[in-house]
Amino acid sequence: MSADPVAVSQGTAPATAPAAPLLAVLGLRTHFFTKAGVVKAVDDVSFTLAAGEVLGLVGESGSGKSMTGYSLMGLIDPPGRVVEGSIRLKGQELTTLPAEKMRALRGDRLAMIFQDPMMTLNPVLRIDHQMTEAILAHRDVGRAAALARAREALVRVGIASPDARLKAYPHQFSGGMRQRVAIAIALLNEPDVIIADEPTTALDVTIQGQILYEVQKLARETGTALIWITHDLSVIAGLADRIFVMYAGKIVEEGTTEDVIDHPAHPYTRGLLDSVPSRNPYGQRLKQIPGMTPSLIALPRGCAFRERCARADAMCEAMPETTAAPSGRAGHVMRCFHPLA
Repeated sequence: MSADPVAVSQGTAPATAPAAPLLAVLGLRTHFFTKAGVVKAVDDVSFTLAAGEVLGLVGESGSGKSMTGYSLMGLIDPPGRVVEGSIRLKGQELTTLPAEKMRALRGDRLAMIFQDPMMTLNPVLRIDHQMTEAILAHRDVGRAAALARAREALVRVGIASPDARLKAYPHQFSGGMRQRVAIAIALLNEPDVIIADEPTTALDVTIQGQILYEVQKLARETGTALIWITHDLSVIAGLADRIFVMYAGKIVEEGTTEDVIDHPAHPYTRGLLDSVPSRNPYGQRLKQIPGMTPSLIALPRGCAFRERCARADAMCEAMPETTAAPSGRAGHVMRCFHPLA
């Protein structure tokens, strides 16, 4: 179609459609069908991710963060399965993709850094073999070029004497060093999306800072998008562009990092922030969220957080819909009948 002649004559460009998201997740539900009942590990999760964006997925253990990551990777094993929803990477639907094509995407366009590095590393293979195979499986390069790229990746994550380390086995590394190797493997092919599941938990503060710098640099320079799964809000505050707070399989609050950290709307988000030690006055007992996360087999009726929430009343026995947060900022939304002002 030709350009609008009126727009051209007036010196203005015709309107263009916004760029499609790199990753689009809509209505994702992942359930586990056990003898005790159906575990709704991920329950109606939706979000989009742009190229080069860092998204923080935050919540306590059992909130559904990791299962969301596994669902995106197609790594849900029986008795679990994705029962509903759409996952589109660059417009390609992943939930219906044949297993062989999904395997071709993993480690290439879609990568995951696991919390336990031994889920990534084979204990009986040398590091050089594991790293070069990850490259050769997806790139048409020679073994020497693959080995050079593997060496460069080890340097990027702060491993000294990379040539010697490439010839070592995983059991010859400390836990923190194994995690750095797992991170290096995820970075090898500069994927479109990296899902990082608590990847720096086993690392000391200095190396953690170096890893965070490298992943931010990767996102800026290559357009790789990052989903950073964590319970540590102090890490995510300086890393993510947007934060999604999960509880009992649902996203209960989302917004820019500034909105969620500085203007929390959901009482659960406030509880997570208050639990950060650095936010508590010196000499006072650390604050904590009362109670325990509910069983996903027997969730309370309505808002799953209501039995732990000081603001809950009879209204909370119904499930709150996603609405705008009191901050009034675009994109800052939450699921709560009684949000914080």
